[in-house]
Amino acid sequence: MPGKVRTSRNLLASYSRVPLLGWLCGALIAVTLERFAGTPIALALGLPKMPVLFGLDIMLKKPSLVPNSILYVLVVYGLAMGVTTRSSISLTNRLATRLIRFPVAITVAVHLALLYTTLHLWAGISDYRALVLKLTLIAVMLTLSLNVINGYMGEFSCSHPGFMALGAYCASVFTVGLFVDDRFFGALFLPPALGPFLFPIALILGGFLASFGALFVAIPSFRTRGDYLAIISLAFLFIVKSLIENLEFVRGPRGLSGQPDWADLPTVFLWTVLCVWSINNFVRSTIGKALNAVRDNEMAASAMTVDTRRTKIVAFLFAAFWAGVAGGLFAHVLRYVNPSTFGIQNLAEVLAMVYFGGLNSVYGSIVGAVSISLLGEALRPLEIFKWIIIPLLLILVMIFRPTGLIAFRELDVTRLLRPKQNPGGEG
Repeated sequence: MPGKVRTSRNLLASYSRVPLLGWLCGALIAVTLERFAGTPIALALGLPKMPVLFGLDIMLKKPSLVPNSILYVLVVYGLAMGVTTRSSISLTNRLATRLIRFPVAITVAVHLALLYTTLHLWAGISDYRALVLKLTLIAVMLTLSLNVINGYMGEFSCSHPGFMALGAYCASVFTVGLFVDDRFFGALFLPPALGPFLFPIALILGGFLASFGALFVAIPSFRTRGDYLAIISLAFLFIVKSLIENLEFVRGPRGLSGQPDWADLPTVFLWTVLCVWSINNFVRSTIGKALNAVRDNEMAASAMTVDTRRTKIVAFLFAAFWAGVAGGLFAHVLRYVNPSTFGIQNLAEVLAMVYFGGLNSVYGSIVGAVSISLLGEALRPLEIFKWIIIPLLLILVMIFRPTGLIAFRELDVTRLLRPKQNPGGEG
């Protein structure tokens, strides 16, 4: 037994020396293997088809195929990544050492290129995977932006679906009104060829409208203390939803459709990267540190010359902007938007992602958004039981990890990209 424990520790220690570059290369090899040999491997293991979401969809529909699905994941992902990363530790560490000598922007670009290539190959296997991936990336943006308020600021806001709705409808009216020959908005105003180049303007306008709406929550809320923000923000959510339902200009409760197909995977990926980068810089900046001081003790922060009200308003508008951008992307991914989408259920999902992943943590927001999004899709065959399992999981996390799975951890890019050192001190 001691020998087995020692062997396991040595194995784990060897994988701890794999740099991020090595893990990305391993994931790329695994996805490439699935892309070209996934179906034969699945049939050989007794599965009717290649799993869509790591075998979870097949496990829930046919419990008798649970061992086959687990074996498929172990062969395609576990074995492929394990062998690749373990056998290339020295090579990937040498490459990481050379890359780190270049400017950080170049090093980050190389890693992001590998990540995007992996995601592109994985999503290219089916349209369903592509849709799930795009919605998951949008969920990352929403979770990060809400974490700025509920985590770094220490308040409790319920208005994020409202900000998302404002961004979704603003971007949709911009694109449909200008670039689509629509019977409701009339003939197109600009040639559709210009649309993809002006699409970022639509998203930014959606973000600005969401920030403007956030003023109606922030100005009255931050004059008071306590739970007033939660009450006012929830009221704002209902006001926005009711307003859209009664605006015939955007087709009211029928919803707005016909958005151009401009939110492809590269576009959503780039906006998500920009969101992660800007929010990470924001929370690590001087105003981010001031935000933490306000959260820990507002009176002490004010005594140390921190303008607490201005700090909270700036953070609130910043978070609302990214929620609006995420809403614009969401509307153009589904190519349809309806006011009922931005209700209590949407709020519950985003809150679950924030508190499941972890407060005050960019890592935690990413983990929470990805975990809850994929789990929600995997549990879709269970229908109503899905909304029993996810809350129970969240309750367990709140009991044993009240601040979430990965809380209070900064995202240090230079440290993340650094090559790993072995016990002997060599890269």
